Amino acid sequence: MRVISTLLLLLLLITIGSSSLPTNPKQRVHVPCKRLVFYFHDIIYNGHNSKNATSTIVGAPSWGNKTILANQNHFGDLVVFDDPITLDNNLHSPPIGRAQGFYIYDKKDIFTSWLSFSFVFNSTHHKGTLNFAGADPLMNKTRDISVIGGTGEFFMARGVATISTDAFEGEVYFRLCVDINLYECW
Repeated sequence: MRVISTLLLLLLLITIGSSSLPTNPKQRVHVPCKRLVFYFHDIIYNGHNSKNATSTIVGAPSWGNKTILANQNHFGDLVVFDDPITLDNNLHSPPIGRAQGFYIYDKKDIFTSWLSFSFVFNSTHHKGTLNFAGADPLMNKTRDISVIGGTGEFFMARGVATISTDAFEGEVYFRLCVDINLYECW
């Protein structure tokens, strides 16, 4: 009788222990709880467009200046922006908010930057903010940066934003498509 009880207990422990193990740990599927696509339009101040500019150089290396982006892949330039966000790629569409933050050109040998910004929504479509940060290797067709939080409708949001350059005109204007997948929504 004692042997049967011990075997039953052992069988029960093995069954309980194996049921808590994942069947295939590599099959972890991430499904976003919210997906959004926006465009933001950056018009950099070039000394002649102060009325339309939405960004400006606030820091430059000793060989550069604060009106024209520096040579050597703009290395050392710090740009602050307050860009309109739209639902489509038309600069003249009604803005649903502003992209506010900065980017730093951080390498001499490769055209790349580091971004930190917020989408500040002020429309009937969305209320609140979404915050982003990360490296932006500009020569890649798409780049992923982290969604690191938010407020209002996006309280404590986490996820990934895939950025692609949708259009650019020299060093004065560029438009980014931001495809946002949120994986933590409250």
